Amino acid sequence: MMPDGKSPTQTGMNTRLARIGYEPSDYFGFVNPPVVHASTVLFPNARTMAERGQKYIYATHGTPTTEALCHAIDALEGSAGTVLVPSGQAAVALSLLAFLSAGDHVLITDSVYAPTRQLADTVLSRMGIEVEYYEPRIGAGIKRLLKSNSKVVFTESPASNTFEVQDIPAIARGAHTGNAVVMMDNTWATPLFFRPLDHGVDISIHAATKYPAGHSDLLLGTASANAATWPRLWAMFLALGIPAAPNDTYQVLRGLRTMGVRLAHHQKSAIEIASWLEHQPGIAGVRHPALPSHPDHAIWKRDFSGASGVFSIVLEGDPQAHAFLDALTIFGLGFSWGGYGSLAMQVDLADRTVASGALKGALIRLQIGLEDIEDLKQDLVRGLRAATRAGQPGIDQSVFVKEI
Repeated sequence: MMPDGKSPTQTGMNTRLARIGYEPSDYFGFVNPPVVHASTVLFPNARTMAERGQKYIYATHGTPTTEALCHAIDALEGSAGTVLVPSGQAAVALSLLAFLSAGDHVLITDSVYAPTRQLADTVLSRMGIEVEYYEPRIGAGIKRLLKSNSKVVFTESPASNTFEVQDIPAIARGAHTGNAVVMMDNTWATPLFFRPLDHGVDISIHAATKYPAGHSDLLLGTASANAATWPRLWAMFLALGIPAAPNDTYQVLRGLRTMGVRLAHHQKSAIEIASWLEHQPGIAGVRHPALPSHPDHAIWKRDFSGASGVFSIVLEGDPQAHAFLDALTIFGLGFSWGGYGSLAMQVDLADRTVASGALKGALIRLQIGLEDIEDLKQDLVRGLRAATRAGQPGIDQSVFVKEI
C-alpha cells in the first residue's frame, strides 16, 4: 500500500514513483527514508539473537534504506523480492550463479551486453558450465536448442548496441517447456516501459546505474524474482555477501522519483532525433525499435509501452567514425547511458558468434540526454560533416544544413 492507503495500481505512474517504497510515519513523518550506515545490529536479549527474532539482524540482510528501494522496485516489477548489488554486472553474475552449476547448459542471446559475455566466457566456462549463444530473433525456436541440462535462458531486449527486439513471451514459453529459468536484462526499457515478469520472465535484471539513478554518478544493480525463483536468488545473495552501499541505494531511490518525467523527455528527444537522422546524408541506417522502419517494430509495439533514449546509427564507411566522434561538442565520449547528458561511442561487434550482421559502415551508439533537441541535432551535424570530410574530401557541406 502507498502512504495514502491506495494500492499502487490505482494511481498513475508518476504518482507511484513519487510515493512507493516507504512509509513516512516510520521515519517521524520525514518524506525520505534515512540513509542507514550499518554493519552490526544489536539484539535485546540472547534468545532473540539465537532465533534471529527481529526485523533487522545484520546489514548484509537489509536495512531500512535498502528495504525502501527493494519495496519500490517490487512495486514496479510485480516481483516477489528484489536484491540490490553494487553494479548491473553484479546483478547479472548473482542471478546466473544462483541457478547454474558445473555440467549445466545456459543459452544466452548473442546480442548480450559485452560484460555479460565476458562473465560467461570466463567464469561460467571455468566452472564447467556449457555456454551457448543464440540468435536474438529466435523466438519460439529456442525450444530446438534446449538440452536435458539446460537450466537458464538469458535474454536482453532490445539488444545491446544493435537493438534487435526479442519475442520474450515466445522465448519464455519455449524455455519453460524444458524447465529452464528465464532471465532478462531489462535495463533499456526499465519496468516503466516493460515488465518482464508479466511476459513469462522469472528474473528481471537492471543496471540501476542508468535510468533509475539518472545522473551518471553511481553504480548499482537490481535483480527481481518471481515467487518460484525468489528463495534461490535470495540464498545466493546472502552467500555472496555483496550488498549495495547505503548512499548509492538512497540516491537510486531518490532517482526513481523523477524517472518517469526524465524518461518521457529521453523518449521524445530520442525518437525525434532518430527519425530525423534517417534522412541525413552520411547515415546508412538507424536502429531504434520505436521507428516503423525497424524490422522488429511490430514486436516492440506489441510488448513495450515506451522507449528510452538509447539507439544506434550506422555511418557510411568505417574510417569516418573517429572523425564523427571527435567533432562532437555536446555529446560526451563515454560508456554507460541513462544519465542526463548525451553520449556517443563506436561499437565493436567482433565478439559475436551468430548475430554479427552485415554493416555498411561504423556502428555508433547514441544516448540522448536531457539537452535541447535542436542543440543535439546541430552537434550531430558537426559530426556528420567531419565524417564526410574525412571520407570524401571536397564534398558540398551545404547538404547537412537544410535538414536542421
